[in-house]
Amino acid sequence: MRRCFSKITDCHLGFKNSNFFLVGSEVGSGSVTRTIATTSERSFSTSYAAHQVDQTKDNPVSDMLIDSFGRLHTYLRISLTERCNLRCQYCMPSEGVELTPKPQLLSQSEIVRLAGLFVSAGVNKIRLTGGEPTVRNDIEEICLQLSSLKGLKNLAITTNGITLAKKLPKLKECGLDSLNISLDTLVPAKFEFLTRRKGHERVMKSIDTAIEIGYNPVKVNCVVMRGLNDDEICDFVELTREKPINVRFIEFMPFDGNVWNVKKLVPYAEVMDKVVKRFPSIKRMQDHPTETAKNFTIDGHCGSVSFITSMTEHFCSGCNRLRLLADGNFKVCLFGPSEVSLRDPLRSGADDEALREIIGAAVKRKKAAHAGMLDIAKTANRPMIHIGG
Repeated sequence: MRRCFSKITDCHLGFKNSNFFLVGSEVGSGSVTRTIATTSERSFSTSYAAHQVDQTKDNPVSDMLIDSFGRLHTYLRISLTERCNLRCQYCMPSEGVELTPKPQLLSQSEIVRLAGLFVSAGVNKIRLTGGEPTVRNDIEEICLQLSSLKGLKNLAITTNGITLAKKLPKLKECGLDSLNISLDTLVPAKFEFLTRRKGHERVMKSIDTAIEIGYNPVKVNCVVMRGLNDDEICDFVELTREKPINVRFIEFMPFDGNVWNVKKLVPYAEVMDKVVKRFPSIKRMQDHPTETAKNFTIDGHCGSVSFITSMTEHFCSGCNRLRLLADGNFKVCLFGPSEVSLRDPLRSGADDEALREIIGAAVKRKKAAHAGMLDIAKTANRPMIHIGG
């Protein structure tokens, strides 16, 4: 039996801060005609302002989480560890990285205390990342405690899926609401080349297990890299035909040690061209103002397709994300080098109010937007495995 998404009204609107974006497609005489819309900052601001009003009505947000541009930060990504059981080329340099000594990493109780501060201030979604979060022996207990925080609406995880299949039933019992599984190729030999490890069949099993126990959708993250997996784009889309999978194509992003090169970047527009030619019935969904992805459905498919365009069409105007790293550093922008330690004042006896002041000051310093991709590539930043995916 096919487990499909609920039917979504065909709507071609999007709220992003880029100058142009695809808002629909029509098919005629074998060619695809794209309707391109120009969106002004005023239209986005109106949409985002309406979202702010709704957000504050549903769950009051503390000033601690509001930056100088009026953005509400209700989504916290917590890196549980820097360790990983894969060595993905876009995440970690071939020589590896120096890991933070274990005593300097946040303990379970410290993670829960800091998360509680954010949730009490208005954060309603937490995503657990790494490294690989499932390598932590206490992952189930962390999920149980975080899911019990009053005001938290969604607890998610981003994982490589290597050990997920056997842990997922228990994680679901402990309150894990949703998950993203990283998979950059459907070819086992290529998987071993990209990750420098074996395990492709285990990732596929984790995807199937997630579907079997009721996760819908199961999100599959695919970083598209020219000459490596850009020939598999339509094969990934095929995964959505019979299964409730949301394939998310992610533009290759620069981080320390991943040997980023603009020539490896496959822009959203190019990926979309390939998908439209093979699947002409693709239609844009109406995205939430804070959504990072451009989301699409395809006629006759259970699942959906999304595009995360961090490099070519950034979505900074609607950013609602903050990051807590495994070593206790707090980061307000994925691509910004600025960090502030929450671990040190926490261990020095700072009370909740003092910690809130540190967090609020960092949020207020958040810039309107990150730099362009070529500037990002030149900016010192940590490897992705340190920051958290």
